[in-house]
Amino acid sequence: MIQGLRTVIYKVADIHEAEDWYSRILGFAPYFSEPYYVGFQVGGFELGLDPDLTRGESPGGVVAYWGVDDAAAEYARLVGLGAAPHEEVRDVGGGIRVATVRDPFGNVFGVIENPQFSLANVR
Repeated sequence: MIQGLRTVIYKVADIHEAEDWYSRILGFAPYFSEPYYVGFQVGGFELGLDPDLTRGESPGGVVAYWGVDDAAAEYARLVGLGAAPHEEVRDVGGGIRVATVRDPFGNVFGVIENPQFSLANVR
C-alpha cells in the first residue's frame, strides 16, 4: 500500500552544476553525492538529482516517488489497476528499489522501497 510521498527526482543535464545550485538554495550540502545521483534530505523527504537521461527523459523532468514496503508487489498492483508499465523495478543501491508506471492520464507515478527511510530522521 502507498505510505506517503518520499522522494522527488529532478532530471538534470549537469549533475555538478545542479548539486552546487541546490546546495546554495537549500543552505546545506547533500547527504549523498556521486556522479550518478545526488541526494538531499529536506524536511524528512528526499530531493534527488539524476543525470541519467538514457530512459527517454529530458532535463527538467520530475518524478515523485511514493513510499511502499514492496516495490515489486506495488508495481504489479498498479499495473493490475490499469497503469501502464514505464520502468520496471530496479535496485538503485543501498537496498533501495524503485519503479514507475504511467497512470491512465499519462502521468509518471513512482514507487520507492527504501529500508533506510525513517520519519525519525526528520530535521
